[in-house]
Amino acid sequence: MHLNVNKIILVLVFFWATALTFGQNAKIKGIILDEKQQPVANVNITASGGATQSNDNGYYTIVVPSNQKVTVVFTHISLKKITVTLTLKPKEDYELNLVMKNQEEQMGEVIVTSKNRKRVQGITSIEPEMIRKIPGANPGVENILKSLPGVNSNNELSSQYAVRGGNYDENLVYVNEIEVYRPFLIRSGQQEGLSFTNTDLIQNIDFSAGGFQAKFGDKLSSVLDITYRKPTQFGATMEASFLGGSVAVDAISQNKKWTAITGVRYRNNSLLVQSQETQSNYTPSFADVQTNINYQASAKWQWSFLGNISQNKYQYQPLTRQTNFGTIDSPMALSIYYEGQEKDKYDTYFGALKTTFKATENFTLKFIGSLYHTLEQEYFDIFAQYRLGEVDTNIGSETFGDVAFSRGIGSQLNHARNDLDALIVNTEVKGFHDWKENQVEWGVKYTRESIRDRIVEWEVIDSAGFSINPPVVILPKNDQPYTPYTGPLVPYQNTRATNYNTINRFSGYAQWSRKGTLGSSEVWYNAGIRMHNWEVSGADITSKSQMTISPRAQFSIKPNWQKDMVFRLSGGLYHQPPFYRELRDAAGVVQPDVKAQQSVHLVLGNDFNFKLWNRPFKLVSELYYKSMTNVNTYTIDNVRIRYDASNNAKAYAQGLDFRLNGEFVPGTESWFSFGYLKTEENSNNRGYIARPTDQLLKFGLLFQDYMPNIPSVKLYLNLVYNTGLPGGSPSYADPYLYQNRLKDYRRADVGFSKVLIDKNTKKIASGWFKDFKELAIGVEIFNLFDNQNAITNTWVRDVYSKNQYAIPNYMTTRVFNIKLNARL
Repeated sequence: MHLNVNKIILVLVFFWATALTFGQNAKIKGIILDEKQQPVANVNITASGGATQSNDNGYYTIVVPSNQKVTVVFTHISLKKITVTLTLKPKEDYELNLVMKNQEEQMGEVIVTSKNRKRVQGITSIEPEMIRKIPGANPGVENILKSLPGVNSNNELSSQYAVRGGNYDENLVYVNEIEVYRPFLIRSGQQEGLSFTNTDLIQNIDFSAGGFQAKFGDKLSSVLDITYRKPTQFGATMEASFLGGSVAVDAISQNKKWTAITGVRYRNNSLLVQSQETQSNYTPSFADVQTNINYQASAKWQWSFLGNISQNKYQYQPLTRQTNFGTIDSPMALSIYYEGQEKDKYDTYFGALKTTFKATENFTLKFIGSLYHTLEQEYFDIFAQYRLGEVDTNIGSETFGDVAFSRGIGSQLNHARNDLDALIVNTEVKGFHDWKENQVEWGVKYTRESIRDRIVEWEVIDSAGFSINPPVVILPKNDQPYTPYTGPLVPYQNTRATNYNTINRFSGYAQWSRKGTLGSSEVWYNAGIRMHNWEVSGADITSKSQMTISPRAQFSIKPNWQKDMVFRLSGGLYHQPPFYRELRDAAGVVQPDVKAQQSVHLVLGNDFNFKLWNRPFKLVSELYYKSMTNVNTYTIDNVRIRYDASNNAKAYAQGLDFRLNGEFVPGTESWFSFGYLKTEENSNNRGYIARPTDQLLKFGLLFQDYMPNIPSVKLYLNLVYNTGLPGGSPSYADPYLYQNRLKDYRRADVGFSKVLIDKNTKKIASGWFKDFKELAIGVEIFNLFDNQNAITNTWVRDVYSKNQYAIPNYMTTRVFNIKLNARL
């Protein structure tokens, strides 16, 4: 049943109408750094009779009169004064970030027009410092994204996320304008190890959950756009914990033309995995090296190189497991004894060369070439013998808590020998033209994907001595165990395929943007179009060339009201041409003629800036609807996606997102988010059912605090609540017959940090500590309330009663971690 759009609009109007008023002033805010790119606290900022100070993170905000010249003065006890003259418009929210040097600087007069680019485009910006501090079992950019409305995940061991009804393959990720990829074969979150993006190297993070511009690529759900920083002087950051460690080094040449930032990371998830119910010998090894090198050849020409080498080794030897379930009156348990092991290996190599040429003041060209190579293997032979029965609840019994009476016994053997070798090459040219209030952008890109893939995996299930036939086999008569089965024994699941494929792609875009006025209101327009042409080739297959055209547009208006509001309307036609995984069906066979999935986006949004407790706050609300055709249906098992490799369905997604963020505690940013989502699909006209990512309700809280009397003691809280996903059905089950949902996902991670050295204490640090600019030690508690969250169900058959029992596969329990952070 579709959501009543009129009701949603009324809710939006209610929130907007009850907001507070904002005066005919402007606001200046920003971050103040020193020459070593470190935040400067206690900077005195004065302007037109008003005064404020920067906090420990270098952040400040000050309200100034509009439509007149304002002189802003920045002073610090150990740094030289900076003076800036600005002219701002009414309700202007101007960002001014400064570097205070050892020599006094008098900046010229700045005539400012509206520069709220990200605000009018519906882009969410995240501070890198927040990402480094907020606790999470899988820290990084994705850890923060999962607290945003419309972004959902029920797996703390995974860096994957679903956005507004899409799946993990529908999200674009860029680093320095270069598209990055993730491994193909990973099926479990605990196998992922490290996300591509290195938090220690990040300068800027932008995220869009829908309705994005034509310059971004051909995906259906979201865009994560990350920019790595350029060092201004030598520096280093270090982090160490029970889960691993990282080191990042900033370097710069004497002539300032060469800069480089390099990061090394190591990750070991043993602490988390050993908290699960399955007792195992687990020896993972996740490591990578990443570098970003920049060369300023001249005032007009700049070169950069981004490189990454990563190696994930996953060795897993399960031993035993017992999962208790059922009710108080009828407690049951599943006991499993394992033999065998799993050995997986994922090696990835990534390199990208980018050059920027500023031909004139208004015309810039960019050339980008990148190469991504992944070598993946997935080998396992795991034999499991299980007992399903009633639990001994007699206190004092020697078998208390164990299975006392077996209702079902059986065994299961899983085997795989999967290998994949993928090489992806990209070349791209981009152009940027500025002309008065207009901006024109265009780009042309060629991509070649070469895939060599071998799949050999099967599963045999035995229940009480009877081999279970696969669900796709229809027997003429089956009354086991009363009548023996005399047909051939076949695996319950069996996939064997070898694919050598090449995909050639040509894509391009052109878009126009303009800012201006409409009456007394400020407006911003954007319109663009994308083209994508591709063809799949390989042994014994032929494919026709396919092409898509995707027009997109955005419109924003800032009314001349006392309230500081921006309204946005964006949307268009979005396509997702199939990647290799979307071409491969459940049997492992490539279907070359799979069409691009198509989605019509419509997003209505509002940003409202206001003051509460005399501190800045922002309420962001968005109403969205997506109508999808040529849908390629899929199932999700942990993080592994299996496609039907056909376009036999249509779907829709609709919802409402809210995010309230601001200084709930003075000098810190926190936010609360809420999302409502409904997404359904109709396959072969059988009727609408919930899609695998139908996350009905989502609540997120990201909170920062400190002790008033001891500000060096800080607290960080990351809390997420999601209603259950429809992921509780047996593998390969008909989704129209099974619509089971998992239990609600509840997760709270908290971190406590004691700052030993920072800007305020480094002057008194001596001896070995004198070179540290920052030193902090902290304690993290993952899954604070020890909630039992299930990622999937294991289905066990009772031959005698012919019942199937859903045994939840629980995620991690409460875990403690100690972390040390240092900055030189």
